[in-house]
Amino acid sequence: MTAQKDPGARKKSIIDSLMSLEAQELEAAQAHHEAFQKESQLDDREGHDKDDIAASRESADLAAAFDGPVHAHHAKIDVIENTDFGLTDTVQPGAVVRLSDRCFVVCVSTTRFDADGETYMGISTQSPIYLAMAGMQKGDVFTHNGTEFEIQEVL
Repeated sequence: MTAQKDPGARKKSIIDSLMSLEAQELEAAQAHHEAFQKESQLDDREGHDKDDIAASRESADLAAAFDGPVHAHHAKIDVIENTDFGLTDTVQPGAVVRLSDRCFVVCVSTTRFDADGETYMGISTQSPIYLAMAGMQKGDVFTHNGTEFEIQEVL
């Protein structure tokens, strides 16, 4: 987390990037779901051979498989929208935390994403690393998976 911006503006930029990532993931999952759903529909012909029916069923199964990720991304967006991302000095839900070589947003688990030249990753409040550092502040040290970490910054 670079020190050039006001902490509130930095945090807003990070959270905006987090929300953008989840919105893109949701859009991709919806597009896959809709494409397979469309492919599962048989045309209006009276007769369909076994290959047509098998292809339709396979596409329906794939569409159903993408239904789960659609719901998961909707749920993550709901959590993001309802999390208090106010500035804090304590590791808690809504905090942005910098360790020596990692930056986390405590909210929902995500893939890595970039904001203002830094790489972040969302972690949930059930993640082991969050549980190890919950309630701590800048300068506190904790051990996770045999590695010692110092909390360098909390926003």
